[in-house]
Amino acid sequence: MTTSNRPGTPEGHSCGIDTAMEVIGGKWKVLILWALHEHSCLRFGELRRLLPGITEKVLASHLREMEADGVVDRVAYDEVPPRVEYGLTEDGTRLNEALQPLAAWGRGRPARGERPDGLTAGPPEPATGAGLRS
Repeated sequence: MTTSNRPGTPEGHSCGIDTAMEVIGGKWKVLILWALHEHSCLRFGELRRLLPGITEKVLASHLREMEADGVVDRVAYDEVPPRVEYGLTEDGTRLNEALQPLAAWGRGRPARGERPDGLTAGPPEPATGAGLRS
């Protein structure tokens, strides 16, 4: 979903992060960027297979929004049957490069429920101490 500029500033954004989040916000857009970065040019069905769980409706909607935002390029070939391919624009490639430090940060984090030492976290300890009534 494309978000309209936020009120309150002349440009409609409070900072660069706000602008970036407007373009990549949502569950699937960053994954679409990653897939197009890894494969340079993909057809709709190929892209959908690389993103298990995404619906056709959501993928089509996100691709339209990302095309409107100038990060995805759509090329329709005049053939029968019709063929459409998607790729990253120069701006989309720059955005993907900007996301690399965030990806590195995410890879370095322990998974949910895992302690930093690699062990699985157990259930929380029962609360004890002064001030607790039995």
